[in-house]
Amino acid sequence: MKAFLVLLLGAVLCLDSGSSLQCYSCTSQLSNSNCQKKEDCKDAQTCKTDVIRVVGLFNIISKGCDSSCEPLYQDFSVGNRNISCCSSDLCNVNAAGSVRYSYGMAAGIAASVLWPFLNNRL
Repeated sequence: MKAFLVLLLGAVLCLDSGSSLQCYSCTSQLSNSNCQKKEDCKDAQTCKTDVIRVVGLFNIISKGCDSSCEPLYQDFSVGNRNISCCSSDLCNVNAAGSVRYSYGMAAGIAASVLWPFLNNRL
């Protein structure tokens, strides 16, 4: 009987406490590094990331929990708006990084294409 009670106690202690979803949270930030605060969501909420990109100037990033998140992409003549939703812990970690990486990738490709021409002229 004592062994059964010990096993039962161990099983109860190993059960998940029903922890809620965690998301990164911020409002109208210009840098993703300012969006590292963690927020516990309520039931039936998902993580939401809203990024407004003004081409060549800046990004406005907002993150948090949302009960009615719907993905959206809007293209404007001077930029775009991208709303994404996800439902695992801290899944909304990225925001503006993809834009910076795409510019870096474009610069790297341009440099690798131009290098032979520039190198032959020197």
